[in-house]
Amino acid sequence: MSDRGGADWHLRGVLSCLADADYEVKLACGRRDASIDSPCAFALVSGLDSPVRKPVAAQLDALAHAFSPDLIHVHNVVNPDALDWVAARGGIATVQDHRAFCPGRGKLTRDGRACRDAFSAEVCTGCFVDADYFQRILRLTVERRDALSGMRAITVLSHYMARELSDVGIEGEKIHVIPPFVHGLLPDAEAHRPPCVLFVGRLVSAKGVTDVVEAWRRSSVGLPLVFAGTGSQRESLEAAGFEVLGWLSHESLSSLYRAARAVILAPRWQEPFGIVGLEALAMGVPVVAWDSGGIAEWLTGDTRVPYGDVDALAGALARAVEGRALRVPGFDRALQMDRLDALYRSLCQ
Repeated sequence: MSDRGGADWHLRGVLSCLADADYEVKLACGRRDASIDSPCAFALVSGLDSPVRKPVAAQLDALAHAFSPDLIHVHNVVNPDALDWVAARGGIATVQDHRAFCPGRGKLTRDGRACRDAFSAEVCTGCFVDADYFQRILRLTVERRDALSGMRAITVLSHYMARELSDVGIEGEKIHVIPPFVHGLLPDAEAHRPPCVLFVGRLVSAKGVTDVVEAWRRSSVGLPLVFAGTGSQRESLEAAGFEVLGWLSHESLSSLYRAARAVILAPRWQEPFGIVGLEALAMGVPVVAWDSGGIAEWLTGDTRVPYGDVDALAGALARAVEGRALRVPGFDRALQMDRLDALYRSLCQ
């Protein structure tokens, strides 16, 4: 329960809508930032946020006994013990990242290529140096995949994610594509700074930060490149003279979007959806990105360029700062919540 990253904001949006629709909701979470107000009742469950198997079933049993839920829906959890518990009780899961179908870098090979193969010991071993670690993470990925296979239903944010899950053996009829919607931004926000080119997200190699910098340099747009987020590459960016703002509240981010003339994305991993781009478009900011994972499902036209092509990304950026964004239809809150509501009702009959 935090304000860091698209997955957490998506969950908060869903919870808020469910509360507004008079669902009775209780959230079990592994951790909660003290500054975050929960839109529903919540309970902390020690170990629920563990990336590896850690016993949580007894705590969840106690909560379920007290709350008697009609349906259990798991978000942003990769602890196999929790996933097994939900599956055994006829629950559903929302899968927002690669950890159920890729033991490595998010469908990114060790040498920086997009991976198009389903995971296996033979396919994935080349992405690892430490053989013992590889065996541990491979077993963990199998455990997550197997737990998801036992769910009554799975929701994903993009058809790209649906294909990846299907490729590792999860039944296609269980998988439902319910895209995210923008939540928490202030449409009437005003810019409080000069125009800029903006990157929003984790500052790590998988997000293509180095490619973003190079494309910006080649574009010669004459606007500063500003980063909102943090991660392992923050220090090097600051040392190079870039302004790095860290994680921002959605109030502050709204004002920053208003100042941006373009948002640039260059994910090396296969992006599950790319909700930052949807946010930018909703705030009227053009987005330039290369074709990674689910990005093609919401970004069209000549600002979406071939994966890995830095020159094309630079050209798209030069065009984008002179233009205006066109909001993409089909991702509004009411439509997606109607889809989720229909799925809930079908499972509770």
